[in-house]
Amino acid sequence: MKKVNVIGSGFAGLSAAAYLAKAGHQVDLFEKNEMLGGRARKFSAEGFTFDMGPSWYWMPDVFEDFFANFNHSVSDFYHLLRLDPSYRVYFGEDDHVDLPASLEGLCDLFESLEKGAGKKLRKFLAEAEYKYKVGIQKLVHKPSKSLLEFADPKLLYGLIKMDVFNSLSSQVRRLFKHPKLIEILEFPVLFLGATPQKIPALYSLMNYADMVGGTWYPQGGMHRIVEAMVNVAKEQGVNFHTDSFVDEIVVKNGLAQHMMVNGQSKKADYFVAGADYHHVDQFLLQPEHRNYSADYWDKRVLAPSSLIFYLGVDKRLQNLLHHNLFFDEDFGLHAKEIYEDPQWPEKPLFYVCAPSVTDPSVAPEGKENIFILIPVAPNLDDPQETKDFYYNLVMDRLEKLTKQKIREHVTYRRDYSHTNFKEDYHAFKGNAYGLANTLKQTAILKPQLANKKVKNLFYTGQLTVPGPGVPPSIISGEVVSKEIHNITKVKPNNSPTETINVQTS
Repeated sequence: MKKVNVIGSGFAGLSAAAYLAKAGHQVDLFEKNEMLGGRARKFSAEGFTFDMGPSWYWMPDVFEDFFANFNHSVSDFYHLLRLDPSYRVYFGEDDHVDLPASLEGLCDLFESLEKGAGKKLRKFLAEAEYKYKVGIQKLVHKPSKSLLEFADPKLLYGLIKMDVFNSLSSQVRRLFKHPKLIEILEFPVLFLGATPQKIPALYSLMNYADMVGGTWYPQGGMHRIVEAMVNVAKEQGVNFHTDSFVDEIVVKNGLAQHMMVNGQSKKADYFVAGADYHHVDQFLLQPEHRNYSADYWDKRVLAPSSLIFYLGVDKRLQNLLHHNLFFDEDFGLHAKEIYEDPQWPEKPLFYVCAPSVTDPSVAPEGKENIFILIPVAPNLDDPQETKDFYYNLVMDRLEKLTKQKIREHVTYRRDYSHTNFKEDYHAFKGNAYGLANTLKQTAILKPQLANKKVKNLFYTGQLTVPGPGVPPSIISGEVVSKEIHNITKVKPNNSPTETINVQTS
């Protein structure tokens, strides 16, 4: 048995901790905040319960695979509901489209907007299915330490078929002409860190996850996933420590000896950083032990940050589904203001999540829980006057497009943006979604999961392989745990376990 210290309780940290404990290691996890979950924390105020981070539940097979590895299923912990319609897209006043959950319904919708588009959608999704199965079931499970990992002829053939060197935009526009269909198909990559013209066509796998895999919701909120993963980790013997701020990782002779937590030394044989990679690399290690230089990090292309408004409304709202996308302004201009000419956007697109439409437990009876999210460039100043400006801007449009008064019924408001991401998660440049999934930042070109100078220090999460998003982060924890286990080869802990109900708030 080896002792492993895990830093951070986001999805990657929880996953790594659970897998390492299952493999027979003694695992302690340290979380700087008072609640477990990292960016997937929750908070309650005035009878409303808000998920603070992820709100889209895609790739349900990844969650099932995780729990199955611990002799569980998702249904042991939470009830999963498939949303139908999956989401609504507003293109303007009296102009919106609801995306059906069924493939047949989607094809009918596409056909109604463009003759022949239904058949083309089936072709597009068939190609995306191949990319999904190779990408999610094979490629993302590679540690990406060397090109030799991809030397399998079948895998190389798969890479060619996966359109790595073409853009998603070119693939979509080759098949579809209607602007609404193009925006619907390009939407899933909006948060991947580049314009659709620069995102590899490989990521049409996101369209497969969206349109075939479905959009789901865990009743009670996304934090139920965190609670379930904590439960699993507890079963394996993981010890949790909240309000535990890691100040330094102390290295001697190429090995991390201990880390300082709230001023106290915590020794271990291995260390896994599920906290922000840049923060750990640049602030917890001395310069001679860092994986990368400050200049290297400054040249990384990041996915967006977000300006979020958590709102409690004292009435039920009309004309909103659980998920709502507001594409009533220029998609291209907003993307340019995020990725190419970083600035606060002139006419931003935005997203509204209204979980109380689906789940009455997250708001008092007769009231609505919503949060509004504007994707914005990272590393922007976010004074209160800027947040107030955008609050009024999106509320004007939201009221106009949904044809109702909302602002005067808001009884609770909390703003969250760059400064909060930095304070709560040490987020590099205040990013919300990690490293951009550009070709030059894919697989072995991402920051490596192993520290090259400190043999027993590893990284996991959205700034390393396989990349950002909840499912990839869960897989990232599994990948790094296998790397450590392959070094140690300890005997797995197969002793019977008992389910423990964990309160994480």
